[in-house]
This record gives sequence, structure tokens and C-alpha cells, in this order.
Amino acid sequence: MQILVSGLNTVGAGILLFAIAAVGLLLATNFSFVRAYERIMVALAGERFALFQNIPERIKAWRAGRREQALLRSEIRRAARAEREETRRVETEETVATGAERVAEFMRDTSIQEDGSTADTLSAASAIKRSATVARSSAQPAGQSLEGEIAASTASARATTSSSMLAQPSSSSLLNEQTTTAPKTRAAAAATATGRASSKADEVEEMVRSASVVRSEMDSAEAARLPAAPDRSPRRVVANAAAQALTEYKIPGAEFLNTPPPHLEHADEEYYKIATRLAEKCKEFNVTGKIEHICPGPVVTTYEFKPDPGVKYSRVTGLVDDLCLALKAESIRIDRMPGKAHVGIEVPSPQRETIHLREVIESKQFRESASKLTIALGKTIDGLNYVADLAKMPHLLIAGATGAGKSVGVNSLIVSILYKARPDEVKFILVDPKRLELGLYDGIPHLATPIITDPKRAAISLKWAVSEMERRYKELAGWGVRNIDGYNTEVMRRNMVKDYDTAGMPLKPLPYIVIIIDELADLMMVSGHAVEESITRLAQMARAVGIHLVLATQRPSVDVITGLIKANFPSRISFRVSSKVDSRTIIDANGAEQLLGRGDLLFLPPGTSRLVRVHGAYVDEAEIGRIVSHIKAQGEPQYDETITQSEEEAMGMDGMSGERDELFEDALRICVEMKRASTSVLQRRLRIGYGRAAAILDQMERAQMIGPVDGARPRPVLGRAFETIAHWESAETVE
Repeated sequence: MQILVSGLNTVGAGILLFAIAAVGLLLATNFSFVRAYERIMVALAGERFALFQNIPERIKAWRAGRREQALLRSEIRRAARAEREETRRVETEETVATGAERVAEFMRDTSIQEDGSTADTLSAASAIKRSATVARSSAQPAGQSLEGEIAASTASARATTSSSMLAQPSSSSLLNEQTTTAPKTRAAAAATATGRASSKADEVEEMVRSASVVRSEMDSAEAARLPAAPDRSPRRVVANAAAQALTEYKIPGAEFLNTPPPHLEHADEEYYKIATRLAEKCKEFNVTGKIEHICPGPVVTTYEFKPDPGVKYSRVTGLVDDLCLALKAESIRIDRMPGKAHVGIEVPSPQRETIHLREVIESKQFRESASKLTIALGKTIDGLNYVADLAKMPHLLIAGATGAGKSVGVNSLIVSILYKARPDEVKFILVDPKRLELGLYDGIPHLATPIITDPKRAAISLKWAVSEMERRYKELAGWGVRNIDGYNTEVMRRNMVKDYDTAGMPLKPLPYIVIIIDELADLMMVSGHAVEESITRLAQMARAVGIHLVLATQRPSVDVITGLIKANFPSRISFRVSSKVDSRTIIDANGAEQLLGRGDLLFLPPGTSRLVRVHGAYVDEAEIGRIVSHIKAQGEPQYDETITQSEEEAMGMDGMSGERDELFEDALRICVEMKRASTSVLQRRLRIGYGRAAAILDQMERAQMIGPVDGARPRPVLGRAFETIAHWESAETVE
């Protein structure tokens, strides 16, 4: 013993000796721990040890009592909060009167859903409406409703406690005791889950309680589908038959467009169901708040979610993919709502509508717009008509993946302008390298040149536009005006007082020129540097002289939409794209990759950085064909061949042979007769376009027969021109 104490301490030696004695006892006798445990359990099963046996049940009863008190306190707090909300007193009384029934019904539906039942579950919103109906029929006071709810909750808790107290073990064996205890354990777990689920249901109900469906009113049934207002502009002085035809030009009517079907209306219960699912998913990720309003639209429905204090905006936007899974939606977009402390959750509507162009063309916004370049974009997510003015943009960049609606959007843009402007007011230069999209408009009098399909010719037309811009600036400077509107106003004023040009002919206003390029990528591949330079110059300076660009591409990469081009196009439209990178390239923000396609677009208006989601208007080929036939029946186009000619061709030269234009002699005789050289005179007398007339005057200037350009004044005719005419006349006399 002393050796053990010296090697170990006293406690260690005692433990070692006890272990040796126990081992010796086990080896020397038939002692068994299993039989000893059974004897102890049999002894404990008697009435003498019932106090120790009921300890687990007493603990469960104590917990049930605490849960009962917690429920009572929760109900009292909820009732006090409901009384403070004076503006919602009636609704609060109805919901509190049948609170216990709502919780029980909701939990039954929840348990059915968790067990894999195929029965449809009821949303919290439908439970609210049913409980409100029951409350109205009973018509109980608020105090009685509160007492009844508290009594129901107390009875439920006591029933749970009684059921747990009644379950007792009836077997003396360990196996029987475990078998008896298992149902009680499951019952206690179920009671706990019921309490948690009821609390969660109350929180979800609180999130959607204040939600209200707000439908936007239509434009007074779109003014009973009235046709566009007639043009009240002053009549211009008629110069010839062509001008007379243009003056009598008739804008296409709305009857050429298809009549839209009636609007679809969905029951409020469908929107409340989706709102409840949104609230449940947000609560699951601890993103708390309230859904204030529900705004149905033709394509998407906006749920205005007001986050609670402390909830960051980034946490809400991070739920996009989870909300898509919960709602089984194709795509969901989350964005801040301007002017409100709400976050807009845009969910696809149960049934999507098609926005027809006729709805927007007949709208009040489009009819009352005075601009000749008004564009009917479509409808907002709230169902309101949305129009824009290309003259204020002043240039537009469009991008979108294949099948997203980009080509239909370009067609809607062209048709919108055709519904606003006559051929002498707007001229189109259409570039269609794919030869498929813009061929429908071939032959309309609004075209300044035939539809361009060659990328090289398109690059030449952009250079012509730059030279035309410079010429217009010189002409505006000579008249002392700042923009094309001031110039045309001055022209109309002079024509009204018969202040004509030197030839005694009425002055002609400058038409707007809209250059539409359907696929910019093809032009950038052929002559990227030249195209980029021309586009940049036009984008920077062409607004004041009435030249506007519309560029469209399905590949919005940085090699197509360069930084220099994008910097000069403040207005952009993005249809659905394939990635966030493409979205940032076109609109400098994410979101275009979450659009629904088929005309769903994000529009960046001029002068703001806030994106506007618009559902583009749809126009089919049959509608375009009827409109084009109506326009072509009123006149033929007067093309300007110099728009797509190279410098040698524009100067009337065949390669390097130095031949003059075949009308050079006739033009020189006219200039000598008028004693002034003017492109407008040559255009009227020779029935040629402006480009060819300007090229002939340039040939005369190089031959030193006329003087240089002097603002808006006609060029003087020099003595060499008179000598040349005299020489020609003498030669004719000799012959």
C-alpha cells in the first residue's frame, strides 16, 4: 500500500485497488450488469418510485405551461398593437376574431404539404378573406373576439399538456418503455413545430396584410379609339405638281393596324398567393418587411416591398434566383422604385399579353406629340402607354440577342415616324446588310436613297451625311438661326410673305434625316475606323441640323460598340441579352439579362441614369405591307444618287477619264441665264437630286466658272462662264 501511495497519490491508489476488487468480484461470481439494470427498472416501476418515474412528464408539463404563458403574452401584445392602428381597426378586428381558426387551418394545410399530399394548399391571403367573412357573419365585438382567441389558445395548450400527462409507461422491460416513450416524444416535437409554424404563419401574414392591388387606369379607353388629329400646320406655298402632291399627302390611318384584343383581368387571389410565397421566401432568408402594393401589368406584376429598418438593399436583390425557384418563374427582376422607399419585385404575370402598336398609336400621348420623330415604344410595366422623341435623344443605340424583339422594335420605330411625318419632312437612309429586315419599306417616298445592303456603300453614305451636316451648318449660319426648327420656321415665314429666292421660287425647308443601320457589326468589320469616325462626328454635331442615327446590333461587344460610340449615344435600348457583360456594355448596368424576351426592353432616356422597363409594341409584316401600300400609292421616291457614290462618282467622273456630268452644259446655261448658281434652281429645272446638283456646281467652281460658297447666298457666275456659253453658241452658228 505504501508503495502504491509513494508511486501514486492516495486517490490514485484507492481507485486502483477498487478496480482490482471489482474485477476479482466479476471473475469470482456470476454478477451481470444487465440483470442488475433489469432488477432496478422493475423496482422503479412500482408505485413507491412513481415520483421519480413521472419526472419527464412533469418537465413536459412545465414546458407546456411556459408555452401557454408565452402564447398569452404574444396574443396580448398583438391585440395592443392592433388597437393602436386606428386606420386598420376594422380589418384588425376581423383577423383577431378568428386568429386561432386561421392558425389551425393554416397548420393543417402545411402538414398536408409536408407529408407529400397532392391536395392544393391554401394561401394565407385566402385564409384572411375567409376569416373576414366569418367575422362579418358573427359580428362580435372586438373585446369578445380577443377573449375568445385567448381562450382558444389556452384550451389548445392545456389539451396538449393533458395528452402528454396521460401517456404512462406500462411495461417493466426497457424495450417496452422505449416503445411507449417514442410516441410521446413525437407528440412533443409536433407540438413544438406547431408553435413555431404558427408563429411563422403570423409573421408571413403580417408581411402581406397591408398589400393592396393597384391597377392603372387606361387612357379613357384610349379616347374611344379616335383617329390621329389632323395636321394644323400652315399651308405652304405650292411650287409645282410634286409639291402639290406632297401637300395633299395623307398620313396612314389606324385602320391599317390590327385591332388589339380585350385586356385580360385576373382575380386578386392569384396576386395574393404570389405575394404570400414571396413573403415566405423572404422570411426564410431573414429579409423582413411588408408588401405595400401589388401593381398588375400586361407582362409583369410589380410587388412593392418595403424592407424593415436594417435590411440592406443588396440582401433583397440577392434573392433573385431563390424567388425564381419558389415561384417557378422564368425570370424575376428587382430594382429600386424612384420616389419611394420601396423595392420593386417584378414577377411575370400569370398570363402574358401582347402589346399591339395600334394601342400606342391611338394613345393620347402619341396623338398630342408635336414632334415629327415621335416613337411609339410600347407600354410600361404598369400598362401605361410610353412614347419618346428621337429629336431629343438625339441618337439611339439598340442591342439585343436573336429573337429578343430587336427587329420588331426597329419596325415599330419606322412605322411610328411614318404616322407622323410627310415625305418632305423626314427622309430615311436605311442600311440593311442582312437584306431581310428593312426590305418591306422599299419604294416609299420617304427614302432618300434605295435601301443600302453593301457595307462599303453604307460607309460612303455615312461620309455623305457628314458632308451634308457641314453644308447645313453653313446654311444655318448664313440665315442666323441655331437649329433646323428655327430654319424651317424662317422658311415658312418668308414663304408666307412671298420672300422667295433669287429665282422667284418658294424656299424649301430642310427635312429631317434619319439614318437606320440594322446591323452595326457588319459595318465595323468592313471599315471599322472610317465608320466609327463618321458615326462619332454625326453623333457629336448632327443634332442641330436634323440628322439622327439609329444603330442596332445583336452583338453588343466592345469591338462593335466602342467606348467612343457609346459615349456619344446617351439614349439606349437593350432587349434581352445573354450575359451581364453584354448588359453592362449597352446600358452600363445589369438587368438586361433578366428580361423576358419578345419585346421586353430596358430604355435609358436622355438626361437620366434611371432605366425604364417597357414592353415593346408589336407590328407584323401584314400591317407594314398595308401601310407601305398606302404610302406608295401617293407618290414615288426621289432618290439622291450621290449618297452612295464615291468621291469620283459624285464629281461625275468615270474613273480618271475626267468626263463631266452629262447635264453640265444645260446646268451652265441655266446659271448664265439666272446670273446666279444655286443647287435649288438646278434641282427644279433639271429634275435632279441635291447631291448631283451640288456635284455639278463643284465642277463649275473647279473650272472657274462660278464663285465659291457664301453662306446661304447663291454663287456668283464668273466671266469665264459667259465666254464659254458664247463660244458654244458661235460654234453652233458655224455649224
